[in-house]
Amino acid sequence: MERREFIRKGMIGATGAALTTAGMSAKSYASILGSNERVNVGVIGIRGMGQYHIEGYSKLKNARVTALCDIDQHLFEPRIKKHFVDKGLEKPKTYTDLRVLYENKEVDAVSIVTPNHWHALAAIWAIQAGKHVSVEKPCCHNIYEGRKLVEAAEKYSVIVQDGAEQRSNPCAESMADFLHSGKLGEVYMAKGICYKRRNTIGRTPDEPIPPGVDYDLWLGPAPERPFSKNRFHYNWHWNWDYGNGDIGNQGVHEIDIARWGLHVTLPTRISSIGGHFMFDDDQQTPNTQLTVFEFPNARGGGDAKKLLQFEVRHWLSNSEGISGENPNDNTYMVSSANEVGNLFFGSKGYLTKNLNQWQAFMGDEKEPGENGKGFGNHYANFIDAIRYNDQKLAKGDIREGFYSCALIHLGNIAYRVGRTLDFDPVAMKFINDPEADALLTREYRSPFIVPEVV
Repeated sequence: MERREFIRKGMIGATGAALTTAGMSAKSYASILGSNERVNVGVIGIRGMGQYHIEGYSKLKNARVTALCDIDQHLFEPRIKKHFVDKGLEKPKTYTDLRVLYENKEVDAVSIVTPNHWHALAAIWAIQAGKHVSVEKPCCHNIYEGRKLVEAAEKYSVIVQDGAEQRSNPCAESMADFLHSGKLGEVYMAKGICYKRRNTIGRTPDEPIPPGVDYDLWLGPAPERPFSKNRFHYNWHWNWDYGNGDIGNQGVHEIDIARWGLHVTLPTRISSIGGHFMFDDDQQTPNTQLTVFEFPNARGGGDAKKLLQFEVRHWLSNSEGISGENPNDNTYMVSSANEVGNLFFGSKGYLTKNLNQWQAFMGDEKEPGENGKGFGNHYANFIDAIRYNDQKLAKGDIREGFYSCALIHLGNIAYRVGRTLDFDPVAMKFINDPEADALLTREYRSPFIVPEVV
């Protein structure tokens, strides 16, 4: 039996059943089996956020990073020195093509930290190769890809974790418990904010591909375009071919929290307005965007309509109470340059949440009520889910990740067509709107095609 099968299935079988019968749980038996086994992880995309993934897995006693993959060969030497050699860790193998990495049977799991346009296809190929997958947010570049990713996760027996890392935070879990308990009354509306001060990206010309960069592989499923710096490192976020704007960058985290707190899945009506203000540059996505989603009712039933607002601002702004209110002394704190978080509004009060804290304010007097805080470890949860073969331990369920990603795509589609849209969440199509339906997917470049049948 190969290593990854041993790790994934070790607690299942006659021996495990015998121990369970004797009073030892399958999970405790798995921990014994796995005590000398570490999950071998490959990190795909190592320029920016990928370094946090390398560090996160390297700190875990039950995991090790054994492979790095990137289309830019110049990144390997400095990353290996910083994260492995200088820390006395074994050097990983390096790959330019993720398909070659997937052929390595010693790699049990992959963490996908590529640009958005690669997320779903990279994850689907990995799942088909038998790898456990953690895929950064947003898990898909469009709704079609997300549906195919969920299908693959349901078809193959591997762990698939969405990159909504706040799902692992005790802060978010206690917030959701509080809201779902009814202590804030009827929670009828949520607002997520992403206020990040972002300057102009300017304009960059088309130019020759830098040496050591496999640009064709970087483009992958996206249309063929000449190389330009504003269509490459980081600034790809603001180009529709590769990114989804700030609603799909930071925003998908806060939309996930808002949707979780409201206890809803997919909306039936979407409106989005905004624009690219102040700058004349290469950015295609809006830097100011106001989006509203209407849900017919909560997942728990009932007829009450729910609203979810999301707002992107790119310049000087206030905090909207996310970090400005101090429940300890009711004084106003100066907000930072970046404000991200959520507000929830109920019949008994309202609640504010940032990354690590939430605070309820109750009644007409807005008295400080219950609160919570605490960070978790999304990397550790992924590894635990693999070792115990328990998808729930991963926290970031890919189905929930897809629902949140669907909202960002629906919002962007409403913005791009310039009108309010009615959506059928069962058929996963807009109602009588072929122009909007066309943006649910894209044309794919061979051989980088998201398969119809996974």
